[in-house]
Amino acid sequence: MYYFNIALTNVVGIILMPFIEDQLGIDEYGLWMLIGSFVGYIAVLDLGMGNSIVRFVSKFRAEKDSKGEENFLANTFIIYIFISTIILILGLFCYFNIERIFPKLDPEQFSRARIMFGILIFNIIITLPGGTFGAVCKAYEHFVYPKSVRIVRYVIRSITIVAVLFLGGKAIAVVAIDTLMGISVVFANARYCFGKLDLKIKLHKLDGALLKEIFSYSIWIFVGIVATKFQWSSGQVILGRTTTTAIVAIYGVGVILGTYYTAFSDAVTNLFLPRAMQMTVRRSSNMENTDMMIRIGRISMIMLMWILCGFTLFGKQFVVLWMKPEYLDSYYIALTIMIVYTIPLIENFADSIIKAQNKVKFKAVIFLFCTLGGMGLGYWLSLTMGIFGMLIGLVVGWVTAEIFLNIYYYRVLKLELFRFFKEVFHKIVPFTVVAFLIGYGIKFIPGDGWLNLAVKIFLFTGVYFMLMLRFGTIHYEKDLFRRSYNSAKGSLNMYREKIFG
Repeated sequence: MYYFNIALTNVVGIILMPFIEDQLGIDEYGLWMLIGSFVGYIAVLDLGMGNSIVRFVSKFRAEKDSKGEENFLANTFIIYIFISTIILILGLFCYFNIERIFPKLDPEQFSRARIMFGILIFNIIITLPGGTFGAVCKAYEHFVYPKSVRIVRYVIRSITIVAVLFLGGKAIAVVAIDTLMGISVVFANARYCFGKLDLKIKLHKLDGALLKEIFSYSIWIFVGIVATKFQWSSGQVILGRTTTTAIVAIYGVGVILGTYYTAFSDAVTNLFLPRAMQMTVRRSSNMENTDMMIRIGRISMIMLMWILCGFTLFGKQFVVLWMKPEYLDSYYIALTIMIVYTIPLIENFADSIIKAQNKVKFKAVIFLFCTLGGMGLGYWLSLTMGIFGMLIGLVVGWVTAEIFLNIYYYRVLKLELFRFFKEVFHKIVPFTVVAFLIGYGIKFIPGDGWLNLAVKIFLFTGVYFMLMLRFGTIHYEKDLFRRSYNSAKGSLNMYREKIFG
């Protein structure tokens, strides 16, 4: 279900994006991305509560403390009342000062930007506390239902957006649809939690010690989320102040493509945060943590190398066909983001360990300072180098933070990083190189249309997985892929029988 959700959202998103851009036009599309990115900064006032809920509910469940869980969730909603109040006040301030925040917009754009901003602020006030129910499902390790809800929501959203844009709707209509869909997901998840999971929320006491423990964990998650949010979307806001909405659109498309790359690895890692919490409670050894990190890292590596190599070889042709030749720079932005993300993504389980052990402070501080430094460098370089100056500055900040973080993994978490990289790269890297060289030959198949691109990707995918499954995987992974294939085949047969009898 996780991977079907990833495939659906990525594929539908890729199909939908050029349609939306074509219907809105590059300037309106850029305005939509700009306001969305800006409101995203306000959304981080969640203060990391979503991660805190997963961690603490997993902890109470591991300790079989149902009363503590009830009281924790009640205290959480009290916190959310204050958060929503702050968001409302901040939102009103920004609403009435939108012209000062984005002085490059014209009067008509100011009007549309204000309406979109107001709708999105209302969306945040409802969906941030509502995210509690999705986090509870994750802590209970009930992944199928919330993912199913998201799939249904995504399908309905996509169909509705296509219909509304065909009827002449603009960016404001898209924002309104997203808001309605987001609120619907909150109600669906809440119904599941109270009905199926028998969730109970009861304030036994306003626990100052618990609130202190929550904030001591969540405040650093919040700082980390701020840093992550600023990492790439800050480029859109800075470029929105210094250039045109068309440049924002080109940069934004590159960022979206680049961050699609993280979807598979994040999905794998998110499945293991409750497991990391349980391993922490059981006081698992550093060797056991490293072993788990290697297992997850190798699976992520196999998929990431397929995507990275494929995009490197055929991404330029894809972007030109998918959007327009004007978006060619989006290819270079996306490829750069994918490259610098690769090592952090295969190390993602270490991030789960940090959260489970409540050691997020170092990572949060390092990323915040490095991101702010990267933003400053990017802004300075963008004045002379434009969009790529912004990108260079942000990449320098990201890479610097990752270097410090790996030192922390090795010295503080005591993870065996040398063994990790040796075992993760074992077999995978050499046969990835072989597949890439063969793919480089496939790239020269003459033609430039969608069919030509599809044939190239199909041939490269066949070569890559044939080499990887035959030579690049170890026994555990071969068995895992075999079981996944048999499971998918069984599910397909089951649905076929239900449909056709």
